[in-house]
Amino acid sequence: MSITSVRLSPDVEIPLKQLSQKLDRSKSYIINQALKEYIQRQAMEHQRWNDTIEALNSVKSGKLVDSDAVDNWLDSWGTENEQAPPHI
Repeated sequence: MSITSVRLSPDVEIPLKQLSQKLDRSKSYIINQALKEYIQRQAMEHQRWNDTIEALNSVKSGKLVDSDAVDNWLDSWGTENEQAPPHI
């Protein structure tokens, strides 16, 4: 495991120390957990951005599904005649 030094401002250090004591965990553990969650969130945001770009490119190229077809499909959910999802 590598070591990285970080300077913490008092407005982070004080609550971190309190949380560390409350959870009976080291500050290092809490910082590692927080960074893992932050990195995962950033990866999800990156994927959402890529999905958005892909969707916009799909719309630009004319790949659309008629809204009436989507409405009919959604209205069929839970009925005996549930429809397959509409296709492009």
